[in-house]
Amino acid sequence: YHINLFHLAGIRLAPKEKLEIPVLFMPAEMKIYKAVVVIHVMRENGENWPYEVAGESNTDLNRNIIVAENGETQGILWIYPINGTPEAPKQKSVVIRCQARQRLEQRVELLLIGVMPDAGNSAMVDTEELSSTPEVTDGSSATLEFLYELQYQSDEIRYQLESLVGMELVEKEWDTESRIVTLIFNVVFAPSKPMRSEATLVIQCTSGGLWKFPLVFIATEPEVDDVINIEAVGLNKESIVGFKLTSQTR
Repeated sequence: YHINLFHLAGIRLAPKEKLEIPVLFMPAEMKIYKAVVVIHVMRENGENWPYEVAGESNTDLNRNIIVAENGETQGILWIYPINGTPEAPKQKSVVIRCQARQRLEQRVELLLIGVMPDAGNSAMVDTEELSSTPEVTDGSSATLEFLYELQYQSDEIRYQLESLVGMELVEKEWDTESRIVTLIFNVVFAPSKPMRSEATLVIQCTSGGLWKFPLVFIATEPEVDDVINIEAVGLNKESIVGFKLTSQTR
């Protein structure tokens, strides 16, 4: 639906002057909101522009002008659709800790509060930025779809974590009374060396709403590989011991 956010009238613009229109978005529910800003420009003296619209003129231009009875241009319209997606407050960080050179498989339970049933607005969600679209159903005809993606603060962190972390949605539940959706992810973390990195799991519902969950991946020091014993052959005499190292990357 369209909402008249505000009405501007009597604003004078000089040639090539810019018009700034503030937009205030205060969503009451986790759903997609739609509005349209329409700008109507007329000459200050009320006269028409002598320009006449020909049949072979640009289609977009024909659609955005108001033509008087004599064929002259009476006004020009600019139409800007606005789609608003509410974002939930910042969530608490989820810490995933594993010892270096080990493999951790952990289930992470995330709560999405205030989820609204799909009211036919799913077509407005941008599916290019987020991947994976699991469905959540409560057994009725209402079905919710979610998109999720792990985002990184920089390309360097992405390069460091992408091959070490795997995520899969394994379970989901929807409580229609409390409007809380529970998503359970299976997270695999297999670090090769001590590290600490952060990422953000972004979840978007096709009926509207965006949730961001900070994830902290911590790899602690690995266990000691072995103990090297060096036996002394005598006082002030040099002792030598040899051992082989195997590269893990070759």
